[in-house]
Amino acid sequence: MSSISVSYEQPDWFKPLFAELEKRGIPFETTNPTKNYFAIDGGKPDFDLFFNRMSPSAYLRDGVQGTFYTLNYLRFLEDHGVRVINGYKAFTYETSKALQLLLLEKLGISYPKSRVVNHTSQIEKAAEGLRFPIVIKANIGGSGAGIEKFDSIEEVRLAIAKNRIDFGIDHTALVQEFIPARGGYITRVETLGGKYLYGIRVYTSGESFNLCPADICQTTTGQDLVRNACALDAPKNGLKVEAFTPSKEIIDNIEKIVQESGVDVGGIEYIIDDRDGRVLYYDVNALSNFVADAINVIGFNPHERLVDFLEEQLEKVNGTQTTYSKV
Repeated sequence: MSSISVSYEQPDWFKPLFAELEKRGIPFETTNPTKNYFAIDGGKPDFDLFFNRMSPSAYLRDGVQGTFYTLNYLRFLEDHGVRVINGYKAFTYETSKALQLLLLEKLGISYPKSRVVNHTSQIEKAAEGLRFPIVIKANIGGSGAGIEKFDSIEEVRLAIAKNRIDFGIDHTALVQEFIPARGGYITRVETLGGKYLYGIRVYTSGESFNLCPADICQTTTGQDLVRNACALDAPKNGLKVEAFTPSKEIIDNIEKIVQESGVDVGGIEYIIDDRDGRVLYYDVNALSNFVADAINVIGFNPHERLVDFLEEQLEKVNGTQTTYSKV
């Protein structure tokens, strides 16, 4: 019987996934990508399905070493014929906001006007032609980390002079127009197997960049959410959430993005620019934790759909159908 190996470093985010796997009697093992190794001349591991749950924000939890290691390990697994969920291609996009925007440019899908820099001396030149406010955004972030807003070029110059700008772990950053959100919300759409799964609107103050949906703690009616899918250290930032189904055009765009980026399980975020009403896509996220208390928010448990998908992938790997208990 083939097993699933789940690679993750944040112990609190994946409890609902593990609970669903255990409920169905599906064998799985776990690995910590921040403390791992493989032999270059090693053979195929004894699992056939590898679920990559490595988070780019691991550097905030002393796990910076897991990010680039994971890219190498994913290539090793794929070269040995292991079916990887969110594999090398997906994780390449996950770990580069610049590559995400290059993909959107290639697909003809709108995004916030942006520049890519690798030294603070280039920021002022890069900001020419951008409307203020702007944000400087680390190329590898996660949960809103590494994003700073500036209202004027004078503020940018002061931050550079005081050495306050951090480009993050790959020393690359975006200089990007800050988009005022029409209606005070952004929309996150989760996908599974390259197809639409559900959408949520996340209401924000406009100043917070931590929009991880698993960290949202209230519905739009003020009801506290069950935090079984939230990181225990999530800030109580007052964000609110509601279910929302986007238009067919937006869903088509999002499915095109995840299919082209190789994202098997992931979320895409977009915003409506309050200045002109344009829909702008700005984040391709291959680490979906799903919204907290999903049944109350979206009406179903997405982890059940996720494990359905994992079962289907196992069956394809095995070439046979395996029945597990769904008690």
